[in-house]
Amino acid sequence: MTEGRAVSPFDPLIDAYLGYLASQRRASAHTLTSYRRELLKLVALADGASPDAITTAQIRRFAARLHGGGLSPRSVARALSAWRGFFRWRVRHHGAADNPAEGVRPPRAPRTLPKNLSPDAMVGLLNAPPADPLEVRDHAMFELLYSAGLRLAELLSLDVDRGVDVAAGEVTVTGKRGKTRIVPVGRAALAALDAWLAVRADIAPAHEKALFVTRQGTRPSQAAVRSRLDRWGKVHGDGTHVHPHMLRHSFASHVLQSSGDLRAVQEMLGHASIRSTQVYTHLDFQHLAKVYDAAHPRARKRGKD
Repeated sequence: MTEGRAVSPFDPLIDAYLGYLASQRRASAHTLTSYRRELLKLVALADGASPDAITTAQIRRFAARLHGGGLSPRSVARALSAWRGFFRWRVRHHGAADNPAEGVRPPRAPRTLPKNLSPDAMVGLLNAPPADPLEVRDHAMFELLYSAGLRLAELLSLDVDRGVDVAAGEVTVTGKRGKTRIVPVGRAALAALDAWLAVRADIAPAHEKALFVTRQGTRPSQAAVRSRLDRWGKVHGDGTHVHPHMLRHSFASHVLQSSGDLRAVQEMLGHASIRSTQVYTHLDFQHLAKVYDAAHPRARKRGKD
């Protein structure tokens, strides 16, 4: 496919490689189109050079040029993956000496901070009174997600007779890698659970073990809970799109702001590494920086004399 450009030494090899992917690897039409697009970027950057002349140093420069031209780190990584596969195929099937794209890494993507709600926004969201039995259930789920910092899968795995100890005010869940942890539950969440348990018997069949059930008496899907929380947020929130993980992020941020105890937050979230929890120190710092800018006399901009 050379329309609009000069013929390149890459062209017959790209066609052969895509044919190999289609026949031997059963690649889809979408995958083939994507690979061709990424390989044509390499053709343009190579500027007439043959595949045998491409070096690892050039591949690094090509990746840097893509990034400098506005491509995101993820897009650069996708291009490098396609190039790496092409050169690997040449080594294995055409006797090429080496793979110049092997080991070349894309630029590091900036770490995005998780979105969270402010304490006031969270109070407004969770203080809204439920209007029917299913909203009583929703309210209990959302309170528990926020109060204990649970993952959605952990919440939905709870059974009515196992996991939540109302008397002790705690919940036991099994998270990633089969790690079990016990997390305290606040009074508001316990009250919401009591309200749900009072109406659950009218919805759930006697044999159903799930703590939270649908109108049909079965355990809800993750997609259903996301949809219900999104709807709840639109009705009772401030217009922000609310999703279950946002409640977990808000829990972590608010506990850290109040306590400053990173290790405790790590334990409650069930993070295997403290590095996963440290992202919340950035959220905490942002909060403190705003307070500082608003309150500290040396942070205020001087007015005009």
